[in-house]
Amino acid sequence: MKVLRTLFPVALLAGTLAGAQTLVPLSDPKLPFRFSHPQGWLGVDLGDRASGVSMVSAKAPPATMIRLLFVPKNGKAINVVQELGGFEQGLKSTGVTLKTLTSRAASYGGVSGTEREYQLSKGKDVLRMRVWFGNGSKNLYSFQLTDTAARYAAANALYTKVLATVRF
Repeated sequence: MKVLRTLFPVALLAGTLAGAQTLVPLSDPKLPFRFSHPQGWLGVDLGDRASGVSMVSAKAPPATMIRLLFVPKNGKAINVVQELGGFEQGLKSTGVTLKTLTSRAASYGGVSGTEREYQLSKGKDVLRMRVWFGNGSKNLYSFQLTDTAARYAAANALYTKVLATVRF
């Protein structure tokens, strides 16, 4: 199965994150899920042909990035931990130093999976990332938050609210 990955330079696209963000619903018939996202955020095409939604908090860097992606399983059995390992290898192949901070079982919208938090370093740049891989009945899901280490706590709180709205 193709590894879903967020490229390090793209993650540096990142704006300020307002403390009290209004969430607005997004329902697209092309998506196997619906959710609410922060009002005013912008869709972004990262050119990686990933299926799902990628959005940033601002047009100019730095900006918080959220990605809710999926890949059809096409009847294949999926091991989420192996998929996360492939994701991690993909990140490392871009030249970043990857440090796993947490790993836990997590479910969103009734789909179970594994969630990890990472610190990514390349040169003087340090990012934090929270990634959930979920094993749905028809799709493998990869939901991701990426932000600077300094803004991560506020971004993570907002991302948690977004994840609470996910419905499959």
